[in-house]
Amino acid sequence: MATHRLLFFVVLLGRVAAAQATDTTRRAPGATVSGIVHDSIARRPLAGATVQLVSADGQVRTARTTTSDSLGRFSLDDVPNGRHTLGFFHAVLDSLGLEPPLREVFVADHRPARADLAIPAPARVRAAMCGPRPEPDSSGVVVGIVRTAVDRLPAPRVTVTAEWLELSFTPNGLVRHVPRLVATTAENGWFAICDVPSAATIALMARRGTDSTESTDVIDVQVPAQGFVRQSLYLGSARMVAISGTVVTAAGSQPLGGAQVGIVGGPQTRANDRGQWTIANAPLGTRVLEVRAVSYFPERRAVDVVADAAPVRVALTTLKAMLDTVKVFANPLYDRDGSGFQQRRNSGTGRYLTAEDVARSNPIVTSDLFRMQPGVRMVDNPREFDKVLLVRSSTTADWCPPAVYVNGQYVFTASASDIDGWVNPEEIAGVEIYSGTSVPPQFQRGMTNCGSIVIWTRRVGPIRKMTKGRVAAALGAVAVGLAIGALLQRSR
Repeated sequence: MATHRLLFFVVLLGRVAAAQATDTTRRAPGATVSGIVHDSIARRPLAGATVQLVSADGQVRTARTTTSDSLGRFSLDDVPNGRHTLGFFHAVLDSLGLEPPLREVFVADHRPARADLAIPAPARVRAAMCGPRPEPDSSGVVVGIVRTAVDRLPAPRVTVTAEWLELSFTPNGLVRHVPRLVATTAENGWFAICDVPSAATIALMARRGTDSTESTDVIDVQVPAQGFVRQSLYLGSARMVAISGTVVTAAGSQPLGGAQVGIVGGPQTRANDRGQWTIANAPLGTRVLEVRAVSYFPERRAVDVVADAAPVRVALTTLKAMLDTVKVFANPLYDRDGSGFQQRRNSGTGRYLTAEDVARSNPIVTSDLFRMQPGVRMVDNPREFDKVLLVRSSTTADWCPPAVYVNGQYVFTASASDIDGWVNPEEIAGVEIYSGTSVPPQFQRGMTNCGSIVIWTRRVGPIRKMTKGRVAAALGAVAVGLAIGALLQRSR
């Protein structure tokens, strides 16, 4: 690729120099060559592409250069009659490891000419990188460039690993398998991982050597149905830098003051009244940012933590918007709404609480249900003055946060107060508790190897969010009641 590009520039510069040295006579204005540069992979116009045209027949010395605008449009003026070669350069081509695509343009009688340019379609790029595939073929490819976060230079000899979860139904039951593919970056930092599943989520991580600081977080990458995705990565280091951004509502873009923002496994902060936040000591590299706010669906995304990074804007959607179409009834929950609660309960692979079980427990708040459940712990989180639910991992003896589902909707891991705010005890129609080895496929999240907690409500409509203040008020009312009862008992 470098040889072809160098040759293209040498020819271009040579012809420009010759034109400047010999073309001193006046000539008639030439034609206009225009078009659009299209990114066939992202399915949108490609802005900022350097478009170049040089003569191809040797009769006329021509060299023209321009840049595509925000709509991918370009225009080259004063192009003389003859045969020309048109091409473009862009950072996207470098990230894909592709040669500059060229096409021939013929201008006659000084008439305008139209010539569009494009990054090849995903199927062609995938075939070029991974070889021909039989039809139909559902495999995909992940390509990108790994750079060092300190100086943003390409990082060679970096190991890039892709993993995903596969479930197979066999005569012996459900088999859980985690395939793994590994690639090593070239001298220019480029990598390609073929044969990943399409229309699926994979876990991606980059690491150089055995140094744990020279690595990225494990990030989730969604491979589209077309089977091609670009994902650049920044290799971390022990250095810390500041990143900032804003948290707003998805509807109306209103600031979300008080939203919790943090690097997963790293520093945390909260947004101010204007929704603005700053993490002063974020570790360099590609990291996972998590944003949570009361009554809003949590958001996780990969962010590149580098010096002078652009602010990160996160828009959160309300739980009402996410769950507004969920309709759950008490009795139909088990028989006719398709949730499968009763079927899973009969299988005996987890622990199940019915509405009657909940009523007999007489919990003050929903999290009370998990305090005495085998295989579940509630531990203090001093940073948030809250309790965190933990279950035992299926691969180690450690305890880890389970995935939490409310009415079948995944709401990430949640604290005790989050669960108390989402659901009141009297609204619960059923609860499912699974360890890491017994989680049904529909309630598994990636390769966490942790369990899941699934809560079903009996009310029709969206889940109502109870604030921490209301939870505290409820607990306070109970404490007052207990104190009064104790005084009455003493007076007797």
